[in-house]
Amino acid sequence: MSDVVSLLSQIEDTGRDTRGPGYQRPGFSNTERELRDWFLAEAARRGLDTEIDANGITWAWATPPGENAVVTGSHLDSVPGGGAFDGPLGVASALAAFDELKASGTLERAQRPLALAVFPEEEGSRFGVACLGSRLITGAIDADRALGLKDANGDTFADVATGYGLDPNRIGTDHSRLSTVGSFIELHVEQGIGLINTDQAVAIGSSIIGHGRWHFAFSGQGNHAGTTPMSHRADPVVAGSRVIGDIPVLAASHDQAVATVGRTLIHPGGTNVIASGMSFWLDIRHADDAVVKQVLEAISQRAQAHAGDTGVEVSISQESYSPTTYFTAELNDRLRTALPTAPLLPSGAGHDAGILAPHVPSAMLYVRNPTGVSHAPEEACEDEDQRTGVSALVKVLEGELGVAS
Repeated sequence: MSDVVSLLSQIEDTGRDTRGPGYQRPGFSNTERELRDWFLAEAARRGLDTEIDANGITWAWATPPGENAVVTGSHLDSVPGGGAFDGPLGVASALAAFDELKASGTLERAQRPLALAVFPEEEGSRFGVACLGSRLITGAIDADRALGLKDANGDTFADVATGYGLDPNRIGTDHSRLSTVGSFIELHVEQGIGLINTDQAVAIGSSIIGHGRWHFAFSGQGNHAGTTPMSHRADPVVAGSRVIGDIPVLAASHDQAVATVGRTLIHPGGTNVIASGMSFWLDIRHADDAVVKQVLEAISQRAQAHAGDTGVEVSISQESYSPTTYFTAELNDRLRTALPTAPLLPSGAGHDAGILAPHVPSAMLYVRNPTGVSHAPEEACEDEDQRTGVSALVKVLEGELGVAS
């Protein structure tokens, strides 16, 4: 069977951004479906039994399904202009790890079932809610709210899910499915610089810091760009831009807090038109949930002030929030036994493992990224580090499977 490097090469052209470097692999899109079909084909080649559950999560069982299963996997969607490894590395590594476990005869002696899993819409780039698949299965998001989410084209998740082959009436919390998972281990490319200056290619995740997304919508008076005096304008772009300019200072006043505006929308978007509406989406992260709240409050107050100064209105709504999550201590202890030299690293990035952690024992492995850049084309992972990551995952899975001697 193929190793992790060759597996990733099979999908290196799928979803390439036609406008520049990087990838466009939105959740529940034709591109994500193509990637899912690739995974299903690879699983079938290995004789795995596959299924897609009510929430669009793809499962591939290496052994007959059963209780207390060991599950590993990640996601295949990307942020706009994302890199090649965020998500797919974990999926390809799961397939490669299965190959090694099968070749060594480990699966024949396993005392627990093994499954590979692929979660949809992890990035939240289409419907604005990160880790949508894992949120749905755990009940971290209400099914009715999820079904009403809209993408940039105005299509609801209910309609898109139907086109994806899912039944909206069955989408939502699945306690019976979760009850079969005894441990979930997600391998992921590192999205920071924690391993760059070390001799270690793999780290064990300790926690995922609290993070949330908020929508700021400014509404003003659309008008003619040439005939409306500056003194008679109610321009939402001015108010929104002033807030965005203030955010770096407001976030920096709290040690290690980060706040980001990576997406804006101006309506109606004409060059010679004073906009009637301007929106931006705010991402805030910090290990202390109270600090996240403080940063949000400071930015919200500044938004209200700038709106008042410019004669516009502003509304603020929360799209998602995940409090700081610590991975399961007992499971992490077992990972440290299997990988005694691997350092522990917290993560500023969200993952499906973090959503699952309050419900099933969960852990993460991070594989070194020599650039330290993620969510961008410069994201990287050396071939040898990819293979080292698979070897680490195999060691962890061997321990979790309770291989009989």
